[in-house]
Amino acid sequence: MAKAKPAKNTSAGGGQIRLIGGQWRGRKLPVLNSEGLRPTTDRVKETLFNWLMFDVRGGNCLDLFAGSGSLGFEALSRGAAKVVLVEKDTQVAQQLQRNLASLPEAPGRVINTDALAFLQTAATPFELVFLDPPFHRELLPNVCQLLEQGGWLSENAKIYIEREQNSASLPLPSNWRLLKDKQAGQVSYQLYTREQVE
Repeated sequence: MAKAKPAKNTSAGGGQIRLIGGQWRGRKLPVLNSEGLRPTTDRVKETLFNWLMFDVRGGNCLDLFAGSGSLGFEALSRGAAKVVLVEKDTQVAQQLQRNLASLPEAPGRVINTDALAFLQTAATPFELVFLDPPFHRELLPNVCQLLEQGGWLSENAKIYIEREQNSASLPLPSNWRLLKDKQAGQVSYQLYTREQVE
């Protein structure tokens, strides 16, 4: 989702995110001042998209706890073929829709629903999935299993996970292999790849 330090306050009482690469580099998008919303920092985002340098363009991306949309919009700016942003909070989802509409012909879609409910629907495989859920709610174990078992991941999908640094160890599907692992402040973030199940 993207929560921690809110971005700078604006006159609308919220903040903003900045796209740091791609066709809309430098573009700022407004973010609602919603409880718990913490846009992924530019520092973490830059590291992540360096990791994904050859994986975003032309890929189908799922931003499952979209929040500010920081990761999903960055993927759109960098040439993703399609980005689906899933957000439970109605007002936050409406802001995502407004931001999406401000990006000319961006191939994105905002879905206003709970992440777990979304994963119970008919699956479309994605090459890239962003998981940045609200902290301290233990949502990831269930979500990861549903992604793997429900047909949401392409054969060699990449899965990005952002969570609180001191959280309990995370049970993951046995065919997910860790590629990258870093910490920034109180945040731990990892990139996994999905290997073919024998």
